[in-house]
Amino acid sequence: MDSSRARLEVSHDGQVATAVLAAPKANILDRGMLRDLGSILKGAISRLNPKVIVIRGEGPSFSFGASVSEHLPDQIEPTLNELRELLIAVAKVPAPTIAAVRGHCLGGGFELALACDLIAAEETAQFGCPEIKLGVFPPAASALLPVKAGSGWASKIVLTGSTYSGKDLAVAGVVSRLATAGDLDGELERWLESDFLPRSAAALRHAAAATRLPVLRALERDLPLLEKIYLEELMREPDAVEGIRAFMEKREPRWLASGAAVRERPSQQENAADPSSAGASAKLIGREG
Repeated sequence: MDSSRARLEVSHDGQVATAVLAAPKANILDRGMLRDLGSILKGAISRLNPKVIVIRGEGPSFSFGASVSEHLPDQIEPTLNELRELLIAVAKVPAPTIAAVRGHCLGGGFELALACDLIAAEETAQFGCPEIKLGVFPPAASALLPVKAGSGWASKIVLTGSTYSGKDLAVAGVVSRLATAGDLDGELERWLESDFLPRSAAALRHAAAATRLPVLRALERDLPLLEKIYLEELMREPDAVEGIRAFMEKREPRWLASGAAVRERPSQQENAADPSSAGASAKLIGREG
């Protein structure tokens, strides 16, 4: 039995390679999913020489984001490392990349889409970085959003944790191609036929590499600095663990009254929480209020 959480599909006589997040309906980006998707991008797709690479989610949503349980203090560092490695792999594949988004695209799922060259989305798709509601922040989105949308949109998305529609993010310049609800596949096909399949694979490959330089700088230079802040400063704050524990225990967080930094890292034993819910982040959308 194939236990892979991602799969590769090839179409248009090998000109289009599609990496599918294959763990519906939430397509949680746990470390297993990150590794499987990375294997596809670094291995099979690189050998195919396609004109374009599509990344999409199976089922009604692109991805609800990372596994909340893998953000506990004893697991967060390898989780951040694996996500960064995947995003860099996306930014280095030898063809333009398109994230095809319907439904929810949250947290780590949004970060994955931001690492792609282009995003095609249904008008009703929901994008967001809800990490602030758990007492943390999204390092990769904090690095990529200023490049893709400018500092104003980056601040609004990261600091509020609100969700934005595909139509909203088309205005922001994040979404490049809009589809009406239910027509993502048709709109994507029309886009491929008009703007990618008639082009030279070599020209597309080099043009993609040329336009990715700011994204690669953000991922290779800025993101490690943000991860250092996350691991060495934020994770020493009791609120960071309290937010994750509260979410997993389905209760409201009890934040400290003061914002003063606490410099002793909470012990893993004190902050252990039940990590059994691999899809816990899929429920975050229902805790918006």
